[in-house]
Amino acid sequence: MRVKASILAIALGLAAPALAQPSSQVDNTACKAEEAALERDIALARSKGQMLRRRQLAEALAALQIRCETLTLEQSRAARIEKLEQEIRELRLELDRAEEQLRDLKKGGS
Repeated sequence: MRVKASILAIALGLAAPALAQPSSQVDNTACKAEEAALERDIALARSKGQMLRRRQLAEALAALQIRCETLTLEQSRAARIEKLEQEIRELRLELDRAEEQLRDLKKGGS
């Protein structure tokens, strides 16, 4: 029964983020927790001599690690984009202020 429940949990764990939320919103903590659970299940399967189950869990772990690495890269890319967009907004405001000062100087100097 534990074997079926673990396999079902793994399948749901891998499918749920794709169904529930965009992958960039899944946090790194969830990935680490899933990874730790899979590693425990792998160790348990190895200790019981369940080599097929251990291999299936190892494949699920590898897939999870790839997905989590992709998420981390997407999140860091999104953070860099947001930072650059904010920098551009600040530079535009500064440019607008400088252009306003220049217009005022030109008006007063004529």
